[in-house]
Order: sequence, then C-alpha cells, then structure tokens
Amino acid sequence: MNAAPEGWDRVALVLRLFAADPAGFGGIWIRARHGPVRQGVIAVLRALDLRLGDIHPHVSDEALFGGRDLTAMLATGRLVETGGIATRADVLALSMAERATPGFAARLTGLIDAGLHGVVALDEGASCEELPPHGLTERLAFFLDLDGLSHRESGEVGTWAPDPPAELTPEQITDLAAAASGLGIASLRPVLMAARAARHLAGQAGRERVATEDLTCAAALVLAHRARTAPAPEAPPPETEESHSPVPQNTASPPEELLIDAAQAALPADLLAQLQAGQRQRAAQTTTGSGARQAHNRRGRPLAAQNGRLTSGARLDVIATLRAAAPWQGLRPRPKGMALALRPSDFRIRRFEHRSDRLLIFAVDASGSAAMARLAEAKGAVEILLGQAYARRDHVALIGFRRCEASLLLPPTRSLIQTRKRLTALPGGGGTPLAAGLVAARAEAQAARRRGMSPALILLTDGRANVALDGSGNRANAMGDASRVARQMADDRVSAMVIDTGARPSATLPGLADALAATYLPLPHADARRMSGAIARALEGAV
Repeated sequence: MNAAPEGWDRVALVLRLFAADPAGFGGIWIRARHGPVRQGVIAVLRALDLRLGDIHPHVSDEALFGGRDLTAMLATGRLVETGGIATRADVLALSMAERATPGFAARLTGLIDAGLHGVVALDEGASCEELPPHGLTERLAFFLDLDGLSHRESGEVGTWAPDPPAELTPEQITDLAAAASGLGIASLRPVLMAARAARHLAGQAGRERVATEDLTCAAALVLAHRARTAPAPEAPPPETEESHSPVPQNTASPPEELLIDAAQAALPADLLAQLQAGQRQRAAQTTTGSGARQAHNRRGRPLAAQNGRLTSGARLDVIATLRAAAPWQGLRPRPKGMALALRPSDFRIRRFEHRSDRLLIFAVDASGSAAMARLAEAKGAVEILLGQAYARRDHVALIGFRRCEASLLLPPTRSLIQTRKRLTALPGGGGTPLAAGLVAARAEAQAARRRGMSPALILLTDGRANVALDGSGNRANAMGDASRVARQMADDRVSAMVIDTGARPSATLPGLADALAATYLPLPHADARRMSGAIARALEGAV
C-alpha cells in the first residue's frame, strides 16, 4: 500500500494535483505562520501556470467581484462596469483565512461551487480554536500543515502534462465512501474530491484504470484531515482450516480498511484532538475572543454603505452616493449651476462595526456538598481561565455562593492579581444556595449590558441545591427557584455554560442547563487543566 509522501514531497504532490484542476479540486487549506517556508510555497504557486489573485478577509465586494467606474460614469453619464480580482484570476490566495467571517466565506464558496475558481486559504491561526469557516474548508480538497518543514528541503515541483484522468469503477467509489464513513466524514463532497485525485494520480502514472496505490494516496491526501473518529480495531476472526488456504487478492479495488489505514497513517498524532477541539469555534465566528458585534455609525471596522436617510448622527458616504447617482445623470434634469442631479434615493450612509467588551461572570459553588478536593480543582480551572481571559483582555467578575447567600467577591475587573487573591480566599462549607448565585449573576449581567458589555456566565456547581431564595432548606423549592431564575437569564439572552463539578454527573443539572439555554459539561474525573480546557472550548462555542 503506497500512502501519500511526507514533507516537501507531499507539498509538491498536492501543488501538482491542484494545478492540474484548480476549479475541480476547490483549493488548498495551508496552515502555516508567516515565514520562509510559507513564502516558498506561495512562490511555487506563482510559478505554476495559474492566474493568482491576492485577497484578504476584509476585501470589499467591489474589489472582489467588480463594480462601477465612478470617474468614467461622471464623465459619460452612462453605467461603466469594472472587473474585480475574481474576473482577473483563476485562483484566489486568501491570507489570514482564520479571520474570515461566515458571510465572506459564503461569497467565496459561491465562486467555488460555480466551478470558476480555486481558493488557497492561508491559515495563520496560532491555536486549534482559530480555524477558517467550515463551509470554506469543506470545499478545499487538500490540507497542508507546513509546521516542521524547512525551506532548505524545498525543490522543484514541476507540472503535469494534461493527460486524461483514468477511469474509476463504481466499486472503488463505494470503497471511498465506506472509508469516509468509517472516518466519521458525513459529507459526500470529500469522496468526490478523493475520486478526482485518484483519477489524476492514475492518469499521470500512465494507467487507464485507477489502482490500489492511487486510491490509498488520494484517501491520505483528501480524507485524512477531515477524520472525526478513529474506528475501533476489530478483533481478528478465529483461525480455521479454511483460513490457511490461499485467497486470490483483488488489486483493482482495495477494501475500505486499507483506505482508512492510509488516511490515518497521514494524520499527526494529535490532529484528531485538535480538529475536534476546534469544531466549536465554527459556531462562534462572530464572537471568538471578544464581545458581540455591534453596529455603529461613528467608529469601528467599516462596513458596506447602505441606502438611508440623512438623519441626526448619520454620515454620508460621498463616494458610494456618487456611484449610485452617476448612471442616472443622462436621464435627470440637472439644476442650474449644479454639476450633478442627486435624489434622496441616491444617499448612501456609512456604517461601522465594533466589538463590545466581554464580561466573564464566574459563579463558583463553595458549599459543603462540593467536596474540598473538587472545589480546589474548580478554583484551579478558574485560575487557568483567568489567565486566558486576561490575554484576550476580557473583564472578569467572581461570584461565590455558600450557606444561605451569594456574594460578589470581585466586581468586573481586568486585574488578574486581584481576581486570584479573591479566588484563593474563597472558603468552602455550608448549604448550596444555587438560586441566589444565579440571581447575583443575573444582576451582574444586566449591569454589564447597561455598560455596553457582552456578559457570559460560567457556573461551576455540583447541582445539589438545598437552599431556596427565601432561606428555607427545601430541596424541591431550591431547585424550582434556580430553574425559574435560569429561564429568566435565558430570556435575557445571556450566554452561559454549566460545569458539573460533582464526583458523579448530576441528574438535575442537565435540566437546569436547558432552562438556561446553556452548554452542559459533566466533568466528574477532570483535573484543573483538563477542566479549564473543556471550559475554554465550550466558551468559544457558546459565547
């Protein structure tokens, strides 16, 4: 079985395959920080027979797809269209792909689905949580991780003659589909991409039909990085007399196990864990690492201008307004002494977008039911997360609840030292006033909203509520009060997650998480570091 080559040989093979059919393969996802290795790969792409265009996640639609030539329209009074980058290039090189928004990715996938362009997504993410949008990477056939490669190893890539691809049998397509299913790949798109790669590999080898080595190599190149599960090894069948008899081998179509093995052999040891950890990030493209996006008319990142009225506080986008008015100048009567005839429908208003500050509200159960060992682990997890929040410049508030009340141990702050001191001094013991903790957290979230912040609640508890809001020790009333406050917080649209820190998963916390519209994470056997890692990943997907 010949799997895909490694190192620079793998890079060269992927680049040759992509150059043979850029639109058919969709593109390449290249994960690498800026450096000589990445620059070398880009230089090779430019040297290939490809029309390459450079774009970034904030390129305007006019620059990408084309628009109107304002100067020519004002001079002629007619509509004059200009071409964009997409009209001048067959392959689009997207830098900082991990920062692409789902909306921008959707525009790129439209070009890919139309069979007009290929995309080279240059992913500069520093961690497994920083990934390009899933809708884009799903359409890119190949993945290259340049980490660990040396630019001294680079060599000639060369090009392939336009030989016709080899034929693929229905049985071989079935094997590829079964291998993809065994790797946890639900989409059929990677199967079609792998089939296309196998046909090109066989055609360039001078074969009329796809062979075993072509399928295994294609599976390693296209399916490996998409794996979501690792199939459990099957127990070997008991030996019988018949098992020793020679069995003729079918070399035309390998079984799905060979393709799965080829794909798994191409995986780095921790890639599955990294990709699974990064799945939640796809649902949080608008909030990763900061607060919610908010429209503004004065400050922030510029957005496309839109039709509007010149009300108080609105800012006119002069260029966009002129572009909208120019095509109609030949039809409009021009006022005396005026160079242009403008109508209210021509007005385009400038828009901006900025991110609000995020407030992470840690509500920690310090009751006696939370055993001291578990409380210590919860404190350790919070302390690790505090360091991560400090790096993202998030604000942090700390609430502790025990006995009959909840108290705000630390109001919103960015001081890591003060938060650690208050957390360390948090005592344990007494009842579990869970509802009181939620009331305090809700009040803090509402105050944060009034200050223009985006609140998020992280509740760490074992779920054994036994103190109601009126101070009585009734478990049923205590859980009922907690559920009622949780539903109120859900109505307030406060992002939240519930961390079960009990020795065993609680039977009541999943229901509380549902009422809170929160993510539920049972972590009965996790230490502080594993707990903080799970919380951090869930936070990126929930906030």
